Amino acid sequence: MGDPRGFLKSARQSSPYRAVCERIKDFKEVSVPRPEKRSQEQASRCMDCSTPFCHWGCPIGNYIPEWNDYMFRGNWKAALTLLEATNNLPEITGRVCPALCEYACVLGLNDDAVTIRENELAVIELGFKKGLIKPSIISKRTGKKIAVIGSGPAGLSCASQLNKAGHSVIVFERDKKPGGILRYGIPDFKLEKSLIDRRIDIWKKEGIVFEIGVNAGIDYPSGKLLSEFDAICLAGGARVSRDLKINGRELKGIYFAMDYLTQSNVRSSGEKVSKDELIDAKGKKVVVIGGGDTGADCVGTAHRQGATCVAQIEVLPRPYECRTETYLWPKYPLLLKTTSSHEEGGERHWAVLTKSFVGEKGSIKKLSCVKVEFSEMDAKSCPVMKEISGSEFEIEADMVILAVGFLHPEHSGLLADLSIELDKRGNVKTDENYMTSVKKVFSAGDMRRGQSLVVWAISEGRKSAYCIDKYLMGESGLPFM
Repeated sequence: MGDPRGFLKSARQSSPYRAVCERIKDFKEVSVPRPEKRSQEQASRCMDCSTPFCHWGCPIGNYIPEWNDYMFRGNWKAALTLLEATNNLPEITGRVCPALCEYACVLGLNDDAVTIRENELAVIELGFKKGLIKPSIISKRTGKKIAVIGSGPAGLSCASQLNKAGHSVIVFERDKKPGGILRYGIPDFKLEKSLIDRRIDIWKKEGIVFEIGVNAGIDYPSGKLLSEFDAICLAGGARVSRDLKINGRELKGIYFAMDYLTQSNVRSSGEKVSKDELIDAKGKKVVVIGGGDTGADCVGTAHRQGATCVAQIEVLPRPYECRTETYLWPKYPLLLKTTSSHEEGGERHWAVLTKSFVGEKGSIKKLSCVKVEFSEMDAKSCPVMKEISGSEFEIEADMVILAVGFLHPEHSGLLADLSIELDKRGNVKTDENYMTSVKKVFSAGDMRRGQSLVVWAISEGRKSAYCIDKYLMGESGLPFM
């Protein structure tokens, strides 16, 4: 390493956020970019640890110590080359990844881990700033034609890799613009959509074709897909939301998180939404059910729309703030996570079960809740949820957002038409080569593994591309990671 004692000289310093009073007035990115010198200083903290467990923690196997060293030395081009060797979307993961690698950082054993995610972001953004990132035109094509269904992180990564291998790739997306959950599920204050457009423009110049507003299986029949393409990759995500089927669920003012976030992103892009379809928190008492990242995104969105108050409730107990014996290093621990949205205001409540929705004149007015505990275990040593007698209470609400996860991909349409076999959870079943029960049809991302992280979707897309390339050509020069 350039400075083997760098971690002793410099403390961890994360990028600051814009002031709360300023950022809640718009949907612009909350983070303030670090100066180049500060990024190099933070890169110097990457120690010569002999066995870099950050590789183990990263689903795409980023060359983290190596590009940190190049960063420290100011060799941004070399750092960029290594970063792009394993990651098709570092400008995305550098902003929204929970940084599994940082929790596996060896320095984290007795100090604060290296700011790996922010270092990654510094490399890719300086790459764009210095003009180092340009379209790579493919000189020789294989003559093979591949359809990628879905333009989320899995589909995009798969398409990018297959295009590099020389295949002709067409990406089908039913929405108006490509990006999938990156565009429609993540708020602009975490991920501005111009960043997606910047990358898509490069891929278009490299030869990838995007068929937008085309619902594969309906607008483009499945039989036609099978006859016209040498291989197909299903990467449509897991879009079926988990519902909360309790009394009062039919009341007006209760929405799924993805519907709320999607519409907010559409409005932020300048598109108009009719008054009858509008989901707006302005002047309302908002309750978000679900304590995960999606719920936090809803909290931040409600703040920006002008909610009078926001509360987020979670049925599980409040997580610990430090590692426990259950989550020893280098495992990714389930710790209390406070996002930029939580710093902007609102309340958080843990170990709360929503029993019913209470309405007035057909609209939501209150949530009937009870406190729960998980002190007992069942025969399999799994915690058992038990209601605490006498702890019943109500929360006033004019608007409720359900952010309790997703079940599986949509089964109707393409999956049904192709007679794709599903697993026990309702996801697409594949073999070890990512091929489904239908020959030459592959699958990757949330559609295959279930709801997961963007970085896992990228990993899935890259691995499926390797398998598709090997299926078509007999062998593959693409990396499997």
